[in-house]
Amino acid sequence: MLNQSIIDWPAWAESAPGQYILAWEQSQLDRLVSDMFGYYALQLGLPRLDALRENRMPCRGLALDTASAASAPYRLPTLRENRMPCRGLALGQNTHRTINVSNCNMLTQRETLWCDFLDLPFKSRSVDLLILPHTLEFTHDPHRLLREAERVLVPEGRLVIAGFNSLSLWGVRQWISRCSGCAFIPAVNDFIAFTRIKDWIKLLCFELDQGCFGCYRPALNTKKWLSQYAFIEAVGDRWWPIFGAIYIITAIKRMHGMRLIGPSKVTNKVLAVTLKPTEAQTLSNDAPSIGYR
Repeated sequence: MLNQSIIDWPAWAESAPGQYILAWEQSQLDRLVSDMFGYYALQLGLPRLDALRENRMPCRGLALDTASAASAPYRLPTLRENRMPCRGLALGQNTHRTINVSNCNMLTQRETLWCDFLDLPFKSRSVDLLILPHTLEFTHDPHRLLREAERVLVPEGRLVIAGFNSLSLWGVRQWISRCSGCAFIPAVNDFIAFTRIKDWIKLLCFELDQGCFGCYRPALNTKKWLSQYAFIEAVGDRWWPIFGAIYIITAIKRMHGMRLIGPSKVTNKVLAVTLKPTEAQTLSNDAPSIGYR
């Protein structure tokens, strides 16, 4: 299957390298989000990965976009399915344009929202945790998506980004396969380097909290060959950690406080006149005394 042109994410996710990548990402996301607290948590795209299953926030949801390949294989529910009673994720009044909103999805069995990733239907500063699992690689405007993420996150909110590392063996395999007209990994854009992601989020007032790399095995097609290179995981994590196939970074939205400073008051300094008391002189026995008769 992998020798042919792969154009959809679900077909690749069912393959041996896809299962290898998703398994590592699931374990890392479970570890990261378990200690993130708040009220609203949202995952954008990639429904095959349940990034919020270990999170303890009361309101957790999955957002899908009909224009994003990361939402496959799930589709927008029909009008008949929308009439079925179910629960939905509501984070406030919708003040932005929305393609369509579905309160539930019978396939994902999670609270699911259909919307436009580049125009999220949430109020500004309303989401505590936002996860983008390969979402930037399946959008035509990753900069705008990051700006939307910055808008909807509350101050001190968390942003988690997972993506393919271009500085890895998988990045080299993807570049060679694209030159031959048969992409190894389906993606709309080229892989975004970890250093570029750091620069982008820094311009949006995000502070990098932590990051990790993983999946150091070569980009092979079969499970048999991938299992034979399992020893490289420990070696790669020790000697070349930044060359892992996947990176996951966590950033915190910082809002610097303001201190209002009024007009400065210029005062003329006046020299205060101080009088020093003189010391009283004591009369000695030899000094002449003046008496009164």
